[in-house]
Amino acid sequence: MKRTLAIITLVIASSISVPVMAQGGLKGFFKKLGTKLDSMAVKGVDRRYIDAPKRPWQIILRGNISQTIVSMHSEGYIDGQTYSVNPHLKTTPSQYLGVWVGYRGYGLGYTVNVGGDKGSNLTFGATGGSYGINVRIHSFENSHPTFNLNSQLLTEAEMDSWNNVMLTDPISVKTFMADGYYLFNGKRFSYSAAYDQSAIQKRSAGSLMAGFMYNYTRIDYASQSNGDLIFMMGNLGKVKMWQGSLGVGYAYNWVPVHGLLVNIMAMPMLTLLNKLKAYNYSTNMLELYNDPITHDPTVSVEEWDQWYYENIRIAPEGEQTYNSGLSIGFDARMSLTYNFERIYFCAYGQFNNIRYHHGSSHGYLNDWFINTSVGLRF
Repeated sequence: MKRTLAIITLVIASSISVPVMAQGGLKGFFKKLGTKLDSMAVKGVDRRYIDAPKRPWQIILRGNISQTIVSMHSEGYIDGQTYSVNPHLKTTPSQYLGVWVGYRGYGLGYTVNVGGDKGSNLTFGATGGSYGINVRIHSFENSHPTFNLNSQLLTEAEMDSWNNVMLTDPISVKTFMADGYYLFNGKRFSYSAAYDQSAIQKRSAGSLMAGFMYNYTRIDYASQSNGDLIFMMGNLGKVKMWQGSLGVGYAYNWVPVHGLLVNIMAMPMLTLLNKLKAYNYSTNMLELYNDPITHDPTVSVEEWDQWYYENIRIAPEGEQTYNSGLSIGFDARMSLTYNFERIYFCAYGQFNNIRYHHGSSHGYLNDWFINTSVGLRF
């Protein structure tokens, strides 16, 4: 906390102390700020276990692969009869490439899509000492998801056909995730040594840790051409979710040989805030299904597709907000780092499990990614 307050104080001082800035200039200010960050990097730590690199700046070339999996259970009504749908949506694993720049654990990164879906990742980090916070903003579109539908409305062959679907209008997914931690053994264990390499773990050590996580996710496929998907999802066309969780877990840094660091972290989390807003849409799918052209054997698949996309319609039916109550989630991470004097290599992964329910619908969202990076200190 002292580290965070010191930085906030310095920033405030820079905005109100114009005469001082005029005397020392920006160069003097940033020099003092850098000196302060340098001293805080090793303050209170056991130098036998943790050390700060001599070169404070970092530039990292980063590659990323990620995937989002959504599982739902929904119920709907047709002619007074209840039917259930259990869709499982899995986006195509996507590849990103970008850069991260930081100073003593404070920095930001940006990666863009080079394969799979279309999107980008924006990340912020402030790690070191016993406290830290990380923010990840991920926006993407996916046109070729994998659907594993279990529905009373479809035959087995029809359910299998959804596994090869290509959407005309992609599914849009936006996520905002912030997580922070407190280390009970920050004197000998460094989280930043494993995940942003702004510190160096010299000897093996572990720590009990407390953490929080806030997640906002929006999944939107509400377009005219996706009327059949909306129909199969029980008229659900867009979902917004907010989750706030607290947890206690354990992390361990293993240093088998000089320069090599292996980290593993696991934290069960209790979700206290679990709100979902569901946007419903009506469709004319039943009218299209009962139209004679649908059952005319002389109509080719190409002709039917053209007719379908010219006539399918959706219309908003309203929105509902649900508070799901308490649920259990999970946050797991693992990293592998090898340090040379100025260059280092790192690979790390993260997995998050978030559960929700509203009315007769419930499900979960799994979000995972793997980063590989090459970093240079200067």
